[in-house]
Amino acid sequence: MANNLIRRYSDGERWNHWITAITFILLACSGLAFFHPSFWFLSGVLGGGELSRFLHPIIGVVMFVSFMIFALKKFSENLINQTDKQWLSQIGDVINNRDERLPEAGKYNAGQKAAYWVMLISMILLMGSGIVMWHEFFSHLFSIAVVRAAIFVHAISSVVLILTIIVHVYAALWVKGSMQAMLSGVVSRAWAKHHHPAWFRSVDKS
Repeated sequence: MANNLIRRYSDGERWNHWITAITFILLACSGLAFFHPSFWFLSGVLGGGELSRFLHPIIGVVMFVSFMIFALKKFSENLINQTDKQWLSQIGDVINNRDERLPEAGKYNAGQKAAYWVMLISMILLMGSGIVMWHEFFSHLFSIAVVRAAIFVHAISSVVLILTIIVHVYAALWVKGSMQAMLSGVVSRAWAKHHHPAWFRSVDKS
């Protein structure tokens, strides 16, 4: 590897990330199609109404398993510490790009950690409620009241996850060089030192 580059993600982690991302897009489109008639055209992403209804929960399981593999591997790196609390208290400096005022971030800053926890909780709620709603296999095991509650939880969790992913993608585009990490697995030493100095020191071998 070139001396000016640092490995941030392994090939396996990147494959895992993109599987989760692709399944999320398929699920978001088909889910919105079920949510409101004005979005019904999105059901075409999975081949139309009946096929979408059949594939949606199956793809949901794939996304959940893929995300959980990544989430469990990254669990210890996303625990909130005192530095993260200080980072969050200085959100104004974050928004205005006053990076020099912020506490030194490790591999993930507090914003990334917050997104991790929101995604994790949303995924668990989506999987749990999705099982209750899965007509072919499980919904008949539950009362109508429980199924209706699951539909509500599923809808709310979906909206929260979609909004979180939108912020996640925006942040990746906003911070120049971030996309390279998931595309190639590496980042420049200058990027790492500027955005994640504590992590940079821990992995710098020069």
